[in-house]
Amino acid sequence: MSGLSENFRLPVACPSCGSHLMRVSQVKNPDDKVFCASCSRFVCLYHEACTVLEQGPCSESEALIEQAVNRGDR
Repeated sequence: MSGLSENFRLPVACPSCGSHLMRVSQVKNPDDKVFCASCSRFVCLYHEACTVLEQGPCSESEALIEQAVNRGDR
């Protein structure tokens, strides 16, 4: 899924490896699966990831990291 996907950062870490970097299809349909970019584990559906992103990070430092990583995705 590397050529037709985009990476983004979630405030919630992957339960397997702890990475915050996630991968989703460029189409970004609500039912697209979101995978961990590091270990390729299924994490959630894209609409669920959007809900987490809308709720925002839990700290100011987390918000700054997400702004830097996700600046081209929104």
